[in-house]
Amino acid sequence: MIITRTPFRITLGGGGTDLPSFYREHGGFVVAVAIDKYMFLNVNTPILDDKIRVRYTSSELVDHVAHVQHTLAREAMQYFNISRGLEIVSIADIPAGTGLGSSGSYLVGLLNALHALLQDQATQQRLAEEACHIELDILKKPIGKQDQYMAAFGGLTVLDIAQDGKVKVSRLNLSMDLVEALEQNIILFYTHDIRDATTILQKQDEATRRNDQTVVGSLREIKDIGIEICSAITKGNLRRFGELMDIHWESKKRLSKGITNPQIDAWYELAKNNGAVGGKISGAGGGGFLMFYCEEKKLQVREAMRKVGLRELNFRFDFEGSKVVFDVVSRDGRLAHIRRQNGHENGIAFATKFSG
Repeated sequence: MIITRTPFRITLGGGGTDLPSFYREHGGFVVAVAIDKYMFLNVNTPILDDKIRVRYTSSELVDHVAHVQHTLAREAMQYFNISRGLEIVSIADIPAGTGLGSSGSYLVGLLNALHALLQDQATQQRLAEEACHIELDILKKPIGKQDQYMAAFGGLTVLDIAQDGKVKVSRLNLSMDLVEALEQNIILFYTHDIRDATTILQKQDEATRRNDQTVVGSLREIKDIGIEICSAITKGNLRRFGELMDIHWESKKRLSKGITNPQIDAWYELAKNNGAVGGKISGAGGGGFLMFYCEEKKLQVREAMRKVGLRELNFRFDFEGSKVVFDVVSRDGRLAHIRRQNGHENGIAFATKFSG
């Protein structure tokens, strides 16, 4: 079997500018950090049958890849011309729909495992680009490129997205003291609500495409704030980062009605009244995690959030990105996989594509 470990992420600035509908006109800019909460993918090759098994919150057992209901698993297998004979099991530290990029982590981790199965090591850049191709070009999802790149690269990372969609990836080179201060002063609370990010992002995407001035103007503000956040963190002015998060939240709320609700607003004000400098809802919004930056009064904020029933998520930053943590495919399993691919109608093309 092959096991990959792929991190989730939190966005520090620029979220939403990574959608094609925006960056094709204005360019995108995102600064984010991966955290030590992971998606684990286990890929195995059955020996005695040619079934496809996909296990997640549901369990699928089918004869051919075309019958797989899990869209990311199906498209990843089809991308590698795998039509049968594969078992995929996923286990996550955090449930889907909580705004920490779970679908991107799933897909990048699965692609990493399939490359390992084919003994074809992929770079972080390649994993991110393949995942973006599957989600944006093949599945036509109204999403951005942040999640795939952060899952692949990890770390404190800046994504500078050109109008043609090319992504320049760079690291924030901070001192250990500064990294630890940032890590300790960001606190996350689970709202106990999950949501479908696609619905929220689709509305934002449609508004951007029709050049809705409120949405486009807010995204331009968010991009500028993201650039300023990157500068503030690099200079060690973390309090300014917290203040900019508060400004960012006001801009983000104008993107779509589904981003916040009266309960989220009440929790946000409660945190600020107890000492949080600034914050926002994770991901597309509507639920998931509330993220705050807090310095002197972290204990007071934690107690206030605990009293209203929110659970804190403890975390550290991840600097490794997606990685293969276990790779032992039995001889029989490897031979069974080769036999299946040689029997595939596109076997010659498949062998050519992945032959060193």
